Amino acid sequence: MKNLLQSFSNIKSLIKNIDFAKLNQLSQKVDLNEMVGIVSQMSESDLAKMMKMMKGGGKKRELPPVNGDFYELEKTLAPHEQEIVAKVRDFMEKEVRPIANEYWNKGHFPMHIIPKMAELGIAGLTYKGYGCPGHSALLEGFLAMEMARVDTSISTFFGVQSGLAMGSIYVCGSEEQKQEWLPKMQKMDVIGAFGLTEPKVGSGVAGGLTTTCKREGDEWVINGQKKWIGNATFSDITVIWARDLDDHQVKGFIVRKDNPGFHPEKIENKMALRTVQNALITMKDCRVPESDRLQNANSFKDTSEILRLTRAGVAWQAVGCGRGAYEAALRYTNERKQFGRPIASFQLVQDLLVTMLGDLTAMQTMVYRLSKMQDAGELKDEHASLAKVFCTLRMRTIVDHSRELFGGNGILLEYDIARFVADAEAIYSYEGTKEINSLIVGRAITGHSAFV
Repeated sequence: MKNLLQSFSNIKSLIKNIDFAKLNQLSQKVDLNEMVGIVSQMSESDLAKMMKMMKGGGKKRELPPVNGDFYELEKTLAPHEQEIVAKVRDFMEKEVRPIANEYWNKGHFPMHIIPKMAELGIAGLTYKGYGCPGHSALLEGFLAMEMARVDTSISTFFGVQSGLAMGSIYVCGSEEQKQEWLPKMQKMDVIGAFGLTEPKVGSGVAGGLTTTCKREGDEWVINGQKKWIGNATFSDITVIWARDLDDHQVKGFIVRKDNPGFHPEKIENKMALRTVQNALITMKDCRVPESDRLQNANSFKDTSEILRLTRAGVAWQAVGCGRGAYEAALRYTNERKQFGRPIASFQLVQDLLVTMLGDLTAMQTMVYRLSKMQDAGELKDEHASLAKVFCTLRMRTIVDHSRELFGGNGILLEYDIARFVADAEAIYSYEGTKEINSLIVGRAITGHSAFV
């Protein structure tokens, strides 16, 4: 009798707490008798799991941060280096990201950001003296990645200024030339360009440079053309490499923008790095004083020294481009919903994201070691070339997978990914093609040169 009264009490309490309006709504969606039958046959543990799931269903899930540095390599930097990375990241997010697509689409360069970039104090980052900071190549790599993960065009502009142009003067210039130019370039009061590639001679300039120079008294006369020269439409000086008609050796010159016979013309209708202002430079009897010849550039080996150092930077750029694409895709898959849930919850999407992250992490660890070798003075041509080959190949794969995850939206510039896909093609090609860099590595590992 006692048990019966308890049962009636439980039923009364249950009926009292039932929301019959909601029960009526539920009955229109499911068969209540069938549902009660299923629930009554469930074990206590299964019931507990179901209740936990139902109670947690209304809570907003806190998603992990979007971060392509999965192995947290940035944390290995010294605290003051991490502060510099954070400062550059903040600059790229606040000053560049909001305008990146606009300027890329118009094919213009945002000149107004140059003074703001100069305030970061990072130009000529690894050079010692002449107003330069004298930091590590590793930090320089991280900064190249940070820029490229937002806008590869801005990273390329900075790489030309800080790496190729300043590097040419730092490595091959006389003390007087370093004193004259490097402090101004470090403050970005003077913008530089680097003229090596030619219309009919790309990666094979070592043996086929067609631009010539000839000394006449205290002047040099330069004739020829250069193509794809970044920054050259507005640079104050351009480092021009030419073959001496007398000794057939390659020499370098600091050519000023107002020099007679020097004519840069903007290359139009590009599909990649549209923000970068590339020029076709024509030099016809361009006269340069001996004082503007790079005094320590006497052969192509000197030119190669600069390319070896900057090629490592291009590998870091590839990592940045890949990271930007991966992070954009990861963010998008949590925002984009299909069948009532984010596509990030789908198995095939997660598998693709993990594949991308694996490639990205392999690239990061490779360039990390590359820069450590550079800081230790152990970097060789083949080391930089292998990183350039591998990282640009993996970058291409990452941006391709990212574009796939965006579906139709991937062709719209507003989602950024279309810009990453296009810009990846330029990174893949410049600073030596895959084939040229492969032959450099091949020569090192086999002992045989396959160059012709």
